Amino acid sequence: MVSLSFIIGAIGRGAFRRIVKHRSTEEFESLPYVCTLLNSSLWTYYGIIKAGEFLVATINGFGVVVEIVFLVLFLVFAPPRMREKTAILIGIFDVGFLAAAILVCQFLLDGDMKIAVVGFLGAGLNIVMYVSPLAAMKTVVRTKSVEYMPFFLSLFVFLNGGIWACYAVLKKDWFLGVPNVAGFFLGAAQLILYAIYWKPKSSKNIASKDLEDGSQREHLLPYASSVNENVNEG
Repeated sequence: MVSLSFIIGAIGRGAFRRIVKHRSTEEFESLPYVCTLLNSSLWTYYGIIKAGEFLVATINGFGVVVEIVFLVLFLVFAPPRMREKTAILIGIFDVGFLAAAILVCQFLLDGDMKIAVVGFLGAGLNIVMYVSPLAAMKTVVRTKSVEYMPFFLSLFVFLNGGIWACYAVLKKDWFLGVPNVAGFFLGAAQLILYAIYWKPKSSKNIASKDLEDGSQREHLLPYASSVNENVNEG
């Protein structure tokens, strides 16, 4: 959904600030932004062809602009191999697939069928994007740490899914409702995991300090022992 592009955009803003600063894409991948651009574009088209969905069209339209800016920056600063890979992904998904979907719907389908096909495509892609943090949840359980699952990402996935699910119920739009209900529950699951495995930074710092002190003591003990041995020999 539209707000999902805002979430990814907000998170990506820090990544791209780093990319511009270092003038390199480092280990960042472009696929999430390619998929988000496709997602926003499909929902923009959905909002245009379906009566009463002006809000969906305008917000997603803004999401399209944001993702295009991100991808342009990515292409500028990526090394040749990554630039080529990103260009191919953009060509396949954001140009080829999107153009084919719009042309088929525009000229071969009519009325409710056109809306249903675009809605189905958008909902399917939305569910994939919502499910993607499952890998991070697995890491949290395995490491018993929330370091790799940012709190605000989980919070906004939860809020985004809940708000748009309510909007979908009011509009009786199940293409909007199904993926956002899934997002609501996945966001709730992430927040529960965060509550279970979150640890205050202070305790981490104390633990780190204790380890450091222990390491220093280990280095001092051999020295102290040698000094005592010399004294005894004297």
